[in-house]
Amino acid sequence: MNASLPPTSAGPAPGLDEEAVRRLVHLFYDRVHKDPVLGPIFSGRIAPDAWPVHLAKMCDFWSSVLLKSGRYEGRPLPPHLTLGSDAGDAQFARWLALFRPTALEVLPPDAAQAAIAHAERMAHSFRLAIGFHSGEDITRMPPLR
Repeated sequence: MNASLPPTSAGPAPGLDEEAVRRLVHLFYDRVHKDPVLGPIFSGRIAPDAWPVHLAKMCDFWSSVLLKSGRYEGRPLPPHLTLGSDAGDAQFARWLALFRPTALEVLPPDAAQAAIAHAERMAHSFRLAIGFHSGEDITRMPPLR
């Protein structure tokens, strides 16, 4: 993680709005859906007719994170705890490998860096929580790349 990234408590980055968040979410999950590693995981848990609901929830989540909109109501960790081996280092690293370039492509530079920093913290936190709940020795987990 880059120490020069803006703090998460700062307001929305210039040029960031709901439309940019929508583009980020939709393009990212389009890539996830087509990805050979992540696509089967998501497709196995989200029915085709449920994708619009999932995308709307993810738009609410990222709007709350990036725009401080408060639209997301939920707890993002519990559904991920059920993933077991489908949420290991390789899967989270792949998730980040898709998210980073998508954010850089879609968002203004400062907003992209803020989104990436949040995604990296969230992936690390989720990975530790999943490992802890599955009995892994989380003290030996390497940082996600």
